[in-house]
Amino acid sequence: MSEKPEWKTGLMPGRRPGLISRIDHVSIAVRDCEAAHRFFGKLLGAVAGARAEDPEMKYVWQLYSLGDLSRLELMHPTGGGSFLDGFLKNREGGVHHITLETPDIEKVKRYLEEQNIPCFGFGAIGDVWKELFIHPKDAFGVLIQIAEFKPDDWLDDSVKMPEGKRFSVSGDDREVTLDMAHPGGGTVTVRLTPDEARRLAGDLEKAIGGGP
Repeated sequence: MSEKPEWKTGLMPGRRPGLISRIDHVSIAVRDCEAAHRFFGKLLGAVAGARAEDPEMKYVWQLYSLGDLSRLELMHPTGGGSFLDGFLKNREGGVHHITLETPDIEKVKRYLEEQNIPCFGFGAIGDVWKELFIHPKDAFGVLIQIAEFKPDDWLDDSVKMPEGKRFSVSGDDREVTLDMAHPGGGTVTVRLTPDEARRLAGDLEKAIGGGP
């Protein structure tokens, strides 16, 4: 393709401010949990975060972080009668669902109802997690989970800023590293040349009224 694609704005839906914050993670269901954890964790360097077992639905889930902001979840059955049995009947594994973060699950639910989009599984785990689902038949073949939560609650301490701290700066005369807490959880790292760092410092000083 020699030219940039042209977006036809008339075909693009209007953005819904405050409805969906971001894609939080892709969830993968697998039969061989040890092989999957070894592949994503040891071979690809994903950092293990929160993990839990659901004895009622007979499965375990494990969250992983990849790089600054990418995440995935691995799920596997813990015995016969798992809710994953049907999904894994004719496959070794695959993408089970995509999880979107929202700041207000009640607002999402009302909006879906207004748009006549069916949802199910509306519920909460205490104050830490509120969710609902959109069935694949209503979402182009993909199971969508929409949830309200604090992303940092589910990540390993090694991939997020210490509590109460929003940034840190390090470097030398060749490169400056700026680590910042991200609203989507974890940290984002920006590497600057010394000149870029000086310009950033000047712009920040101007922004708070201390510069020309």
